[in-house]
Amino acid sequence: MTERDLDRRIIELGKHIKAVRESKGLSQTELAYKIGKDQPSLNRVENGRISPTYGYLLQIADGLEVHISDLIPKRN
Repeated sequence: MTERDLDRRIIELGKHIKAVRESKGLSQTELAYKIGKDQPSLNRVENGRISPTYGYLLQIADGLEVHISDLIPKRN
């Protein structure tokens, strides 16, 4: 996997997390508060500017009340 492929997949991950959050009717601020993170950090994850750690993904999944695998975009 090239660096470009990795960057693209991190952006896809962020977009998918955002879609799951929006489907739950939560704002970034609400989810950030729920998981003990700041909103700008969550914004960076959703916009693919940072690659979240496994722990951060677990926190997001718990906050959204989904399994961590539900945060990962499905590959075609």
